[in-house]
Amino acid sequence: MGIVKIGDTLHEELRKSSSVMCRSINAQAEFWIKVGMLAEANPSLPFTEIMALQLKNADVQTPEIEAA
Repeated sequence: MGIVKIGDTLHEELRKSSSVMCRSINAQAEFWIKVGMLAEANPSLPFTEIMALQLKNADVQTPEIEAA
């Protein structure tokens, strides 16, 4: 594990975002880094597909929403 230096403004956005997402500041930063890496590696995939694939790879059972 290492230390990553970030600016005060980004740190404040991490702090605010982490409280909304019920994550620690470090967990929020790690989430943003992981999603950013996946987005760069898969530029044709939207965020929702990236997250759906990650959930599938983790064998998370997500319920289907029925169309009205």
